[in-house]
Amino acid sequence: MSTPLTGQAAVDQLLEVLDLKQIDAATFQGESPQVGAQRVFGGQVAGQALVAAGRTVDPERRVHSLHGYFVRPGDPTVPIDFAVEKIRDGRSFSVRRSTAQQHGRTIFFMSASFQVTEQGLDHHTPPPQGVPGPDETRTMLDWLARYPDRAAAFKAAPQAIDVRYVGTPGWVPPGDRDAADEQRVWMRINGKLPDDPLIHACALTYASDLSLLDSVLSMHGEVWGPGGVIGASLDHALWLHRPFRADEWFLYDCTSPSASGSRGLASGRMFTEDGRHIASAVQEGLLRRVGA
Repeated sequence: MSTPLTGQAAVDQLLEVLDLKQIDAATFQGESPQVGAQRVFGGQVAGQALVAAGRTVDPERRVHSLHGYFVRPGDPTVPIDFAVEKIRDGRSFSVRRSTAQQHGRTIFFMSASFQVTEQGLDHHTPPPQGVPGPDETRTMLDWLARYPDRAAAFKAAPQAIDVRYVGTPGWVPPGDRDAADEQRVWMRINGKLPDDPLIHACALTYASDLSLLDSVLSMHGEVWGPGGVIGASLDHALWLHRPFRADEWFLYDCTSPSASGSRGLASGRMFTEDGRHIASAVQEGLLRRVGA
């Protein structure tokens, strides 16, 4: 097995994945990293769909919200085609619909809204208190040293995002995770990104799908995989509140208000190290128990 990319090399590969090929004014094409995954990571196709939408909008207009549905699993071995529909260009807002297709069928679609910068009321709830900072939190290498049998799955993929779980990850073996009311994770892109705000928004979109559904399992002390639960994202919504850099630390504070009918709902808030609330996410996932 080849050595996985880490640090800036992995970030550069992520930027290549987000750098779509433009076919015409409203059509783009993207690739997936060849890491042996059976399906395309949801955060990847969402990030790429946002890139496609953003490239049809005046750069002075910043994305502030997106709502997407995962319709079919993506095939990582073939390109993804993105078609962008211009829904509206108003004085302050632009709205786009971005559709991802493979084999002639839709696998994901997204509505995204972009706004010119304006001044207005400003408030937000405070971040959770008493949370250890990223330098005081276990790294992924720390966790993998404790669970070496889980290392192969992580080493197979590029490590473009530094993920540090404040609590227990959802991928530990069954019985090793206590129930908790939240799942908190420090994240940052593990290298330097260009200054383009759209790239940072797309990188945050990518990262927002990594651990959100973990909070549903946290409520029950459940885990992913054999002896636990398998799942898939059904839909995803993200609101971007304030300027940020995705290559600087942010705390992803996730909770689950409800689970029923083999579906779980999760919501997350993202805070910078100095406590600014930069984004909020909501996702519903399909969750089914599997045997050992």
